[in-house]
Amino acid sequence: MQYSILEKAIRFAVDAHAGQKRKDGSAFILHPLEDAAIVGTLTDDQEILAAAVLHDTVEDTDTTEEDILRVFGPRVCALVMGETEDKRPAAPPEETWRVRKEESLQALVKAEDPAVRLLWLGDKLANLRTLDREHEALGIRVFDRFNNKDPLDQKWYYGTILELLGMFAGTPAYREYSARFHHIFDRYEGE
Repeated sequence: MQYSILEKAIRFAVDAHAGQKRKDGSAFILHPLEDAAIVGTLTDDQEILAAAVLHDTVEDTDTTEEDILRVFGPRVCALVMGETEDKRPAAPPEETWRVRKEESLQALVKAEDPAVRLLWLGDKLANLRTLDREHEALGIRVFDRFNNKDPLDQKWYYGTILELLGMFAGTPAYREYSARFHHIFDRYEGE
C-alpha cells in the first residue's frame, strides 16, 4: 500500500513518540497531531502538514535530521529543522532555557520559508491550549512543570511569538492564540 507523505509522517511520528508523555501527562503524539490539525486550517500543503506532525521528532526523540531528510526529503526536513530547538543536552535545561528560546526566536525571524511560521503558530497555539486549560485548574502552580518556572519569562516568550506571527492576524488560529495568550498572561505584570 502506498501512503501519502502525511500518512507516512503520522506513522513515523507515532513510532518515534511511542510511550512519551507531555508535561500534563497526556500522550505526546496528541500534540503534533493537534499542531497538524491547526496548520490544516491554514493550508492543505501535504509537506507542511507532514512537517507539523514531525516537528518534535528531532528535538524530543532519537530521530535525527538525517532520518527526516532520508525519509521525507529536503523541504520537509528544512521545515522540521526550522522549528527544532538545540536542547543542549550537556547542560541542565533550566540553565539553558533563555538562550535556547532566544536562538529559536532568531531562527523564526530568519526563516526563509513562510511555512516555518505556520508550524510555529500550530505548535505554540497547541501549547497555549494546554497551558490555558492547566492554568485554569492549577493557577500559577502550572509553571512549576516548566524548565523556567517564571510566568514573566513565559509571557516574554509567548508574547514575542505573538508579535512575530502577526502576518496571520486575520486567521482564526492567530486570534485564538492572541486570546489565550492574554487570558493566561495579562494577570502577570511586567514584560
